[in-house]
Amino acid sequence: MNEVVTIILGGGQGTRLNPLTLTYCKPAACVGGKYRLIDIPISNALNSGCSKIFILTQFLSTPLHQHLARTYRLDTFSNGFIELLTAEQKPNQQTWFQGTADAVRQNIEYIAHASADYFLILSGDQLYNMDFKAMVRFAQETDADLVVAALPVAESEAKRMGVLKINEDRFITEFYEKPQAREVLDHMRLPEFTLKQIVNEEGKAPKEYLGSMGIYLFKRQALFDLLDQDPNEDFGKHLIPTKVKQGKVAAFLFDGYWEDIGTIASFFEANIAMTREDPPLNCYDEKNPIFSQPLHLPAPKVTDTEVFQSIICEGSYIEAKSVKSCVLGPRTVVKKGTTLDHVYVMGHDFYAPAAPNSKLPHEFSIGENCTIERAIIDKHVYIGNGVQLINKQNLTHYNSEYVYVRDGIILVTRGTSIPDGFVF
Repeated sequence: MNEVVTIILGGGQGTRLNPLTLTYCKPAACVGGKYRLIDIPISNALNSGCSKIFILTQFLSTPLHQHLARTYRLDTFSNGFIELLTAEQKPNQQTWFQGTADAVRQNIEYIAHASADYFLILSGDQLYNMDFKAMVRFAQETDADLVVAALPVAESEAKRMGVLKINEDRFITEFYEKPQAREVLDHMRLPEFTLKQIVNEEGKAPKEYLGSMGIYLFKRQALFDLLDQDPNEDFGKHLIPTKVKQGKVAAFLFDGYWEDIGTIASFFEANIAMTREDPPLNCYDEKNPIFSQPLHLPAPKVTDTEVFQSIICEGSYIEAKSVKSCVLGPRTVVKKGTTLDHVYVMGHDFYAPAAPNSKLPHEFSIGENCTIERAIIDKHVYIGNGVQLINKQNLTHYNSEYVYVRDGIILVTRGTSIPDGFVF
């Protein structure tokens, strides 16, 4: 779609994913074994025919830049491009990006050169499969200045999202960011004519609110005018409510899978969910693939291991006793007698040993006769023989030299070396 230019926001600190994001930004986090979070919005855009893409970056962005440079090399004979716009100091602007809207505003002189009728603004840290062509058609049919992608959510989710009310023509009449007060939640509950269209899952809280997905489609001039009129920093907190008051803002209702990776628990559950027989994020669609860096590695080798509902990526060598509901990233090595249950191992960027003077362990592997449950193992980690990572005390939050716990999930951060016999 030549009439659409995509802007992907990839510069947030991602503090809620600490300590994983102490060495890289959230969009650079590995998902599903072989992908990065940034691959999801890029792939959805490319699959929708939106091949003109700007990616705005700022915080701990080098790993993200490296991945993008190695992965996305568009045909030089096409009109498509993927360009990085990094935070920079200018004679009249010497501050970093202060928020999502400020990031776009500070790069407007570059973005304005791109010929487009619409600007599609995406987050760099969400999981979904979405056809943006349908959203563009909806924008054209309604003649809206701004279209906000939204989906039905339960109250617990509404409290951490932008929540909106719509009329029967699907134009947004009110927008409230992260409502907490009871009276606000009651006021923002969906009207009957919308509730009737929502299918609720048995045994789960009813979906009585419309939550913003943080996906915005602006008419070209509407975006430029709004950035001029409202000097505030954030789309969700400031500019979207401003535009709703002005009118001509519509909601594009989405009924598919969408996950905002905002906590360690959501990151863990989203990855483990990919091992299901019918995973919510479809990575097995030839017509709409998820793109990532080609690694040119051999197929995984599995020896005398009982494997149940797991993903094992290329270049891995698995001799474990059992692997259950796990995602094992590229070049993962697991030795004999080890049991892994609901574990996400991100794998490694290269086989050990590391380069001289590197602070990384001498070997990247999970040793013999280990037991690991409900854990995230980051890249370039060594775990010795006889190690137990099972959270014996059922802690929800914990910090130590070798492991962390967040939301009850055990974390082993990048470059950690755990000695033989360690028990947690």
